[in-house]
Amino acid sequence: MKKIVLSAALLAGVLAQAGGFRVALQGVKQLAMAHTSAHAEDASVAFFNPAGISFIPNKLSVAAGGFGINAEVNYQNTSTLQSYSTENPLGTPIYAAVAYKILDEVSVGFSFATPFGSTVKWPSDWAGSEIVQEIELQAFYFQPMVSFKLAPWASVGGSFIYAKGSVDWTKSVTQLGGTLNIKDDQASGKGFGLGFYFRPNDKLDVSIAYRSPIDMEANEGLATFNISSSLFSAVGLDANGQDKFKAILPLVDEYTIGVTYKVTPKWSVSGDFNYSGWDRYGRLVLDFENANVNQAGPDPTIQVSPKNFHSTKTWRIGTQYMVTDNFATRLGYYYDESPYEDKDFIPETPSFDANVITGGIGYKWKGLGIDLSGAYNFQTARKVDNSYYDFYGQAKAKAFYFGLGLSYNAF
Repeated sequence: MKKIVLSAALLAGVLAQAGGFRVALQGVKQLAMAHTSAHAEDASVAFFNPAGISFIPNKLSVAAGGFGINAEVNYQNTSTLQSYSTENPLGTPIYAAVAYKILDEVSVGFSFATPFGSTVKWPSDWAGSEIVQEIELQAFYFQPMVSFKLAPWASVGGSFIYAKGSVDWTKSVTQLGGTLNIKDDQASGKGFGLGFYFRPNDKLDVSIAYRSPIDMEANEGLATFNISSSLFSAVGLDANGQDKFKAILPLVDEYTIGVTYKVTPKWSVSGDFNYSGWDRYGRLVLDFENANVNQAGPDPTIQVSPKNFHSTKTWRIGTQYMVTDNFATRLGYYYDESPYEDKDFIPETPSFDANVITGGIGYKWKGLGIDLSGAYNFQTARKVDNSYYDFYGQAKAKAFYFGLGLSYNAF
């Protein structure tokens, strides 16, 4: 029973992964240049820094796009030499943004993005089926914002963030002869963004942005045990084999400094440093309504599970060359750190130190723009050494991203 309950507590780990294991796909042009942020040519800057919308050269700007993610994770038990691979469907994060200049010194905007979301699907009979068989995660950010020009070369902006999330996760419970499904589509939280954007001359852009931590509150969660009905009362379930739960799921704060420098009128170079304070996610507390999930603890309906995440740093560098006044080519590279050590590896949120190569092209004509981008993620293989879940072996992964974006600037 203990192993079953400990695995059930992983729900918050999945939603936390949406913040700590963030999908860096919020702008097609930005991805092509290693997801760097100091770009204020259109409304896609809104997600990265609300102050940036003041420097969009047009009164009205609209940007939207979508991505495809093809990812695979492989696990091998080094004792039995059995190997397993995920069968993940194509991930499809999207984004949209609009910015409007009310006055020369005041701009408003709105950003919609899916910065956190993925599907991980393992074979139903794999070695870690009691941890996860399949999990689908979605998270949406809605950000209204305003920006003020403090001077011709400087602006400040702020945004309100409403986050909405859902998770659908299934695992086996072999001790009870069935499966457990954890589902919640009502998790939500609130936060804010704050930024400064500087353009001291025509060659240099500087972006400084902060995104606050968000506590995702799951108050409508439902756990469904697909087991024999004769066991319902012993586990503390209702007549349908279900129970409700609550949890507060921490998404952490994020700091980003970005710079773009025009080496020549046609050639620019961009760089970013990003810090995510994932040490905030040290443990998970999951509060069931009736289920006896922790028979060894003082309160059998509360389960505490250690996560031991640590803060991460990301370095990014990208470049753009304008072949003509309308046609751009782009390249980039960035390095991402995993937010946990080998001893804390968990297969429903598989995370690896990663080196990512990016590239893309863009074309603009009379206010309309189209951008294409792609990236290959070289993820460093790692040892799996999680004694807490009795899960050992080695894991490796690979991922490919591609994106299509459209923009329109007017007036």
